[in-house]
Amino acid sequence: MSSSATLAPSGNSDVIDLYDTVIRFAGNSQDGIQTIGGLLAKLAGRSSREVVTYMTIPSTISGGPSIFQVHLGSGEVLSAGDESDFLIAFYQHSYDNHINSLKKGGVCIYDSDHVDSPNLDNKDIIHVGIPMTSTTVEAMGGSARDRGKNIFVLGLVASLFKLNKEKLVTLIERQFGRKSEDILRNAMVAFDTGYAYPIGDVMTVGYNLKKGSDDRDDRITTDGNSALTLGLLAGGVRYGAGYPITPWSPVMEMLRTELPKFGGLFVQCEDELAAVSMALGFSYAGHIAITGSSGPGLSLKMEALSYATMAELPLVVINVQRGGPSTGLPTSVEQSDLMQAIYGSHGDCPRIVLAPKNVEDCFYIGREACQLAKEYSCPVFVLSDQAISSRIEAFQAPDLSDVVEPELDLSPRPESFKPYPLDSATRHAPPGSPMEGGKYPVVTGLEHDEWGHPSGSPELHAKMNARRREKIKALGDKLPLPEIYGDTNGEVLLIGWGSTWGPIREATTRLRDHHGLSVGCLHLRHINPMPNGMETIFEKFDRIVCIEMNDEGLYGFGQLATLLRARYADPKIQSICKTDGLTFKVSEIVSGIHPAAFAS
Repeated sequence: MSSSATLAPSGNSDVIDLYDTVIRFAGNSQDGIQTIGGLLAKLAGRSSREVVTYMTIPSTISGGPSIFQVHLGSGEVLSAGDESDFLIAFYQHSYDNHINSLKKGGVCIYDSDHVDSPNLDNKDIIHVGIPMTSTTVEAMGGSARDRGKNIFVLGLVASLFKLNKEKLVTLIERQFGRKSEDILRNAMVAFDTGYAYPIGDVMTVGYNLKKGSDDRDDRITTDGNSALTLGLLAGGVRYGAGYPITPWSPVMEMLRTELPKFGGLFVQCEDELAAVSMALGFSYAGHIAITGSSGPGLSLKMEALSYATMAELPLVVINVQRGGPSTGLPTSVEQSDLMQAIYGSHGDCPRIVLAPKNVEDCFYIGREACQLAKEYSCPVFVLSDQAISSRIEAFQAPDLSDVVEPELDLSPRPESFKPYPLDSATRHAPPGSPMEGGKYPVVTGLEHDEWGHPSGSPELHAKMNARRREKIKALGDKLPLPEIYGDTNGEVLLIGWGSTWGPIREATTRLRDHHGLSVGCLHLRHINPMPNGMETIFEKFDRIVCIEMNDEGLYGFGQLATLLRARYADPKIQSICKTDGLTFKVSEIVSGIHPAAFAS
């Protein structure tokens, strides 16, 4: 029923086979809709299906309206879906705010205990009222509590779509079994009640959500923050420090739990300044260290990160971006920290900046960030964002044969040892390393000579600035050109970075197949430095359009477009920007490129 769905009647005319569907749960953040959405996503990974999820949560501690959208498919799924095929509305405000998210012919299943005025005159929507709250309370023994309503709904959905009940029960047991026996028992009562509910009495058709074709046993299902954390562990991170802030905190919490298992340590500090400084201490001691935050916290870290550039210390810096400026939109998505990551310190501070394209890539980008920090001895920024951090996807388990087991290099350094040689790479000697010449190098935020000794020489400062710059530029020569998806020449080239990857690819397909345009797209994972030679791609297209979740600024261009125009001085480079705190819909990209397709 979604835009890419293929519907076909099965042998039973009352059952419709679904190969692709979008389900939106709408309620309050306290209702546990994130829990049941996550369980459905995990089931998809165990049922050979593709899945992409999307959620919104309130930024207030008291909670409020929230949604969790699950896009399930037997084939490739690239986005959470522009419109939903099924809406599960818990309250009147859930119904009122999200009924327009349903596409024509969609199904709204609402809690008739709380939704008093559904628009039954709307013949474009199939309305199904079910007393979710009272049925749950009755099943739980009349406790007058509806805490199990989400699990009742999960059972209802499992029955409606003929999902694998046994696998779903196993997931429920894992989710609630570690809490207490009573909680698990109540969850199973609620689930079984929902699964046994006679939904056939109120719906004229049933649905069979088809199993996907990817039946490999090594598939995993997880969110972006977890995948990124595992990538950091695989890359050799064993030490780090941070301070909690949404939506970075889950990375910090997972590192606090996992690093001690590998003999490491993660410290939650009293503030952001202490966190980055402690991480730099770990780095100075010879380790690949990590710190991280979101936009406001990264602003506080910038002075110390400038020190990291001058001292040339390897440090991985995670920024899970959210809406700004200031406290901004703590639980919404934005890509407005790109310039901050590249330029956000005093003085000239060349850094490496990476951005994962999806949840699977979070693992690989985390591992690559560790390798680059060590090889180039500099801060390496990873720009994730709120959407990709909380999104759940299913993908093949990564190859762990090349997991890095870090070793502290305390071997003796020769008398000629220089940590900052003008003609070769930076190589620090951790404290405790024997120095055959008896002279120990210095690490300082002052400009310095090749041994690290402070120097005010104008000539040396110019040489050291060039040295720090050129080693980062050298990485651009090694990076391969991004793969082009779609047409390799023609009318429009779409460019994106970060979590816009899926919607851009889907928009490229739609523009080519449905609107007859010659369109290609490329996605940048390496943003600073960028791969060299992209001008050879640009010259083959009439228009170059950057798709970004940030503002067009004073001069009409998003942050990536501004960087590309500065580098290539190409007036063909334009922007499609948005700052509503929501991810890009495929239709927004298509209409931005081809407005005539949406003209009334």
